[in-house]
Amino acid sequence: MADFTGRRIVITGGVGGIGIATAQAFLSAGGHVLLIDLDEERLAAAREALAGGSRVVTVASTIARPDQCARALDRVDGPVHVLVHLAGVFERDPLDPADHGVWDRAIAANLTNAYDMSVAFARRIDKRLPASIVLTSSVAYRRGSGDYAAYSAAKGGIVGLARALSRGLAPEVRVNAVAPGVITTPMAAPVIEARGERMLGDIPLKRFGSPAEVAGVIRFLCSDDASYVTGQTITIDGGLTNA
Repeated sequence: MADFTGRRIVITGGVGGIGIATAQAFLSAGGHVLLIDLDEERLAAAREALAGGSRVVTVASTIARPDQCARALDRVDGPVHVLVHLAGVFERDPLDPADHGVWDRAIAANLTNAYDMSVAFARRIDKRLPASIVLTSSVAYRRGSGDYAAYSAAKGGIVGLARALSRGLAPEVRVNAVAPGVITTPMAAPVIEARGERMLGDIPLKRFGSPAEVAGVIRFLCSDDASYVTGQTITIDGGLTNA
């Protein structure tokens, strides 16, 4: 198992299904985690459920501006080692020229804050130690989702951002992305309910993924086992995009 003893891991979207699983994965490897999310009550519940004691710190923030990203990271006592950016919104896009809100929110809450968090993170590392960023894309960037055009575009931007940052922040920081498929989280529940049976027919493994399966890949990408992996986007979808 990868060893993160004493390393400080920042997880945005920390109270989501993948966020909790990712925190558990790093805690089990000795890490200290900072969970960032919107809701203080859910953050408190997550901290209690994780039972990590002083190794779990939470902060409620929208991380909607660079200064908010910087303040959230100020809660970390010392340099940071890992950023896992899971925060985002998933809204159906009406493709209505009179309603630009879905597009604006998708770009701001999925892509712009990933850039801002990454820049803030890179200024708080100890350059003598390995550091890693994992951004969250989606299979929607590869397949395209007709109902979620703005979301698909934002997640495609994440791939480009990961590639660019892997060059711009090298060699001190490795930057990769994950592109989950249909994962059994509350965010995906409406899609699973609406067309889950049809989607299962397109997945070679014939099941949806679990948050822990995504968390395991994230932890690997941040570990010393992946020390020569950067600029990559790892698809975690049971074979959906290759079916």
